[in-house]
Amino acid sequence: MKRRQFLKGTTALLVLPALPAFALDDVRAGMREACIYTYPLVKNYLTMYQYALEPGGGQYKGPLNTMVSIAKVYTPEDTAIITPNSDTPYSFIVFDLRAEPVVVTMPAIEKERYYSLQLVDLYTNNVDYPGTRVDGNDGGDFLITGPGWKGDVPQGIKRVIEMPTALAIGIVRTQLFSPDDLDNVRKIQAGYKAQLLSAYAGVAAPGAAAPVDWLPVSDELMVTNYWPLAAFLLQFAPPGPGDEAQRINLERFGVREGESWPPADMPADTVALMKEMAVTTEKEIREEAGRLTDSSKLFGTPEMMKGQYMVRAAAAQGGIYGNTVQEALYVIYVLDAEKVPLDGKAGKYTLTFTEKTLPPVDAFWSLTMYDRSKQLLVANPVDRYLINSAMLTHLRKTEDGNIVLYLQHESPGSELESNWLPAPGENFYAVMRLYLPRAEALNGTWTPPPIKTLSQ
Repeated sequence: MKRRQFLKGTTALLVLPALPAFALDDVRAGMREACIYTYPLVKNYLTMYQYALEPGGGQYKGPLNTMVSIAKVYTPEDTAIITPNSDTPYSFIVFDLRAEPVVVTMPAIEKERYYSLQLVDLYTNNVDYPGTRVDGNDGGDFLITGPGWKGDVPQGIKRVIEMPTALAIGIVRTQLFSPDDLDNVRKIQAGYKAQLLSAYAGVAAPGAAAPVDWLPVSDELMVTNYWPLAAFLLQFAPPGPGDEAQRINLERFGVREGESWPPADMPADTVALMKEMAVTTEKEIREEAGRLTDSSKLFGTPEMMKGQYMVRAAAAQGGIYGNTVQEALYVIYVLDAEKVPLDGKAGKYTLTFTEKTLPPVDAFWSLTMYDRSKQLLVANPVDRYLINSAMLTHLRKTEDGNIVLYLQHESPGSELESNWLPAPGENFYAVMRLYLPRAEALNGTWTPPPIKTLSQ
């Protein structure tokens, strides 16, 4: 008898210690799968809650279905999103698409500037990208609908984009050329708008969606209250193609759409084991995320990510809202050239660009520093969190024309400080972002230069 067949149809696990050892192993495996499948939803909801559902919170941006722009780049004070970029001032919108669609307006901008609206469903899949790569820079009105919407599309809509989930998030990135360019970015951000379809079309609004008692969430509650959060979020996320077995597995453990967890009839030992498995699996996901070095297969459309549940979970943990590779390629430096973890306390490092190894992009590139334990930007005396392509003319070159970047905790000295990317005095990682990567970056013709210890 196969293990899966042994437990097929089980809806309540009665006395766990009485199960055969192989059956208990199967129960644990099922709980692990359930956690991996739902982890991106809970991680995503953490940001959504802080941004749109926690007025007065330190990371609050504005109400649901409202476009909010931040006319600055991210600093270490911004903690709601792990591994954030500090290249592009952000604009945000958290969608609740249950009652009606939302129209998002992208303004026309100059041809040389990059911008995009990354549309992310509750599963953290990248559904679409209004903006430079897909639509050019002429702007337009984009109709963002919930799953299965069948209404009339008014004149003036450039494209209709159906989100697979009723809760979703939109992230607008606007390229900043230099600190002096911030006023120009502010003017562009003023053109980002969002309005309900009824307001856009000048018609009566449909009936309001049912009120929701939004469950509070925090980093701590993601662990201690994991399963109630997972069950709560299923109502906003219809199963994707191929997810049927995952939904059946969730039901085995009382994680059901529209129902609170744990069910009244769930034995205490089952509840305890599920809580234990949430902690254990979160640690496994975190460790998997720590091994990520290349984003090319980590982020993508629902079709691209179909069935890749651990990949999706690790990506959500290690760098939620990463872009699909055609939009941006990420090179993640966790180890030096000798495969030793990067450590700002024990080591000093260099990364050298030659004319041939500069990142090949149609937009821009950057190298950003992060604290390994917190996964956030690193505070430092020069307030420098990245070095990017816009800074090339200000970087010191060697006699043979190379650019040597210094990744270390202490300043390399006044003569080299222009090329210094400050590191924390502990383990760190760095991320190289290539926005609109060229073919040679996507097909492997270009090889990212390694980070070397300074003595090499």
